[in-house]
Amino acid sequence: MILVTGANGNLGSATLAALRARGIAATGGSRMPGEGMRRLDFDDPTSLDLAGVSTLVLISAGYAEDDQVVERHAAILDAAVRDGVRHVVYTSLTTAGDHLGFALAHRATERLVQASGLPWTILRNGLYAELFGGLLTWAGNGVESAFGEGALAAVAREDLAEAAALVAADPAGHRGRVHDLVGTPVTAGQVADRLGVPHRTVGLGEYRRRLLEETPGLLSFQPPMLVSIATAVRHGFLAGTTPDLTNLLGRPARDPLAAAVAAASATRPATTAR
Repeated sequence: MILVTGANGNLGSATLAALRARGIAATGGSRMPGEGMRRLDFDDPTSLDLAGVSTLVLISAGYAEDDQVVERHAAILDAAVRDGVRHVVYTSLTTAGDHLGFALAHRATERLVQASGLPWTILRNGLYAELFGGLLTWAGNGVESAFGEGALAAVAREDLAEAAALVAADPAGHRGRVHDLVGTPVTAGQVADRLGVPHRTVGLGEYRRRLLEETPGLLSFQPPMLVSIATAVRHGFLAGTTPDLTNLLGRPARDPLAAAVAAASATRPATTAR
């Protein structure tokens, strides 16, 4: 049986749905499990029961500081070894993202996966198109961002979920492989053009100030993480492409620009609607 962690999250739930749509026996694990799921709380090792699991799809538990993320991943990998899991598929971060503020937790986890003694596959996921669109801020009659004219090789989340499902369904064919799953470059200006509004660039310092002073609810690690994304896109470090995603899917990837536009449109104030 395949088990997908983080099954209440966006990527985890989509991966579980993609597996079940193919008629593949799969279940989900979550801190607050839904019907038919297992309770898996990475901060409570006693909850980490992986008995009967053949393939573990480890969706990164990245919503924390690096040390806590790595400790969580180490705990679930220890459980996988103990309970006889036969393959681990880890959703990591694209190779081009090595310099991002949250990359180290991913690379440290990759080392843990590779040192576990279990057969493994690493999916180095590009940044979501939905995230890119969602980070545009509506202001006046248009949108603002710190991305400048830089492009992001963004990926529709649904494609990453399908790729994870395909690998989990036939893990032996991907044993010991690292897939770099990035999409087609898109820019904030292209998103704005599709929305029919202007795009204005703000400086990185102003963006950081807004995150720190004007964005309630952010945790302490999130402003530097978001600024690292903005500067990486702005200066062209995340625009490179690879064929790995389309090779895995066996078809063209979904249009990341359309996904980014939909995400930006969802936050559009009624006063700017056309």
